[in-house]
Amino acid sequence: MPEPIATLTLADAKAMILAAEARASRLCVAYSIAVVDSGGHLLHFSRGDVCAPLAVDKAHTAAMFGPSTDALARLAQPGAELYGIKHALSGRAIVFGGGLPVLANGTVIGAESRP
Repeated sequence: MPEPIATLTLADAKAMILAAEARASRLCVAYSIAVVDSGGHLLHFSRGDVCAPLAVDKAHTAAMFGPSTDALARLAQPGAELYGIKHALSGRAIVFGGGLPVLANGTVIGAESRP
């Protein structure tokens, strides 16, 4: 019998959003937080009053490429191996920090953006 494939559920996404909102509150920072599935599709989103909605694209980028968007930023500098990646994903690729993959047994099952 095949092993079940780990996935993020809506309940998982809501719990992740609540934890990130609490972190933003502790840090006294504005926030825009998204959780996506392994295909980069939005599961849940929360946005503070004064934030741009870049969180969805940060999470989408981390889900599609695997490493955090912070790690991608280092690889996307001029002369680096992924220079120009910011034009990928129909211009939705984000190459600065905040997008983090969610892993289960070493496999990307989704991603989140954090404040």
